[in-house]
Amino acid sequence: MSLIIPEDYKQTLTPETTEQAIRMLKTNFQDKLAKALKLRRVTAPLFVLSGTGINDDLNGIERPVRFPIHCMGERMAEVVQSLAKWKRMKLAAYRIPAGYGLYTDMNAIRGDEDLDNLHSLYVDQWDWERSIRPADRNLDYLKKTVRNIYALLREIEAMVYECYPHITPELPDNITFIHSEELLEMYPNLTPREREAKASEKFGAIFIIGIGAELSNGEKHDGRAPDYDDWSTMNSDGFYGLNGDIILWNNVLKCAFELSSMGIRVDAEALTRQLDICGCPERKELTFHKALLEGKLPLSIGGGIGQSRLCMYFLRKAHIGEVQASIWPEDQIELCKQKNIILL
Repeated sequence: MSLIIPEDYKQTLTPETTEQAIRMLKTNFQDKLAKALKLRRVTAPLFVLSGTGINDDLNGIERPVRFPIHCMGERMAEVVQSLAKWKRMKLAAYRIPAGYGLYTDMNAIRGDEDLDNLHSLYVDQWDWERSIRPADRNLDYLKKTVRNIYALLREIEAMVYECYPHITPELPDNITFIHSEELLEMYPNLTPREREAKASEKFGAIFIIGIGAELSNGEKHDGRAPDYDDWSTMNSDGFYGLNGDIILWNNVLKCAFELSSMGIRVDAEALTRQLDICGCPERKELTFHKALLEGKLPLSIGGGIGQSRLCMYFLRKAHIGEVQASIWPEDQIELCKQKNIILL
């Protein structure tokens, strides 16, 4: 998306008060998330060794930031893009039983991002993962988990309102579930991003199911790597996919606002199928993939929730740079300043 400048934008909080509000939001949300999903906090890596299959490939086109390690014979390491696969390995290492899980602060650098209101070179999110039983690999379990997270978002919004009464609640009582194929049927002449905008504006908060599989028009709603979310298993609604995105309507920017990507993870069958679909069966020989195919990793559900995006949404900020320190094009900094958008 291109840079959006809201008309007559006014800061809801001064930069100094914003810093205090960010701390309050991050502390309270992670505590609530841990309690609701029975998660323990763990320490996460900033980088992993290249060639192990542990790093997240995202849409498959983003280039991870790499560097050589001098004292290890110039072996290459790469900054994590997310921890989708690393978390599952940690569930196994800590022998965390079904119904319990872990979360961590994930910090990443994504050098290929197009910088705008929502996208930064610096990514900060709560990455979480929870062990599940074979019987939990279904759409009902996914929806139940989404509803639990959405209930926390409404609690946070109420807390912000108590502290800052001029920031009034906007989230609807319930989140609406829509499969990406249904969204295509609703708006066949629109692009995926335009469909998200239409649906999120209509319902206020949506969870789009089945992101990564090819739709009936031969296109994908959005890309997903083949080796973490399960986007190819037929679900109880008769569509493909056990994953999706939480998307809110952002009334400041008048656009769809993705807050979380999550899903039930691949089992051995889904991994094999998705690697074949994506034309990369050779990944089966990588460390993570071999462990999964050999039954050494637990079944799980997991996702990431953007920390800066959460703060941006609930504090009604127009630019993610108002709640995080990063690098921005000089012309963008100047234009934002002219429009009362002060980047940290």
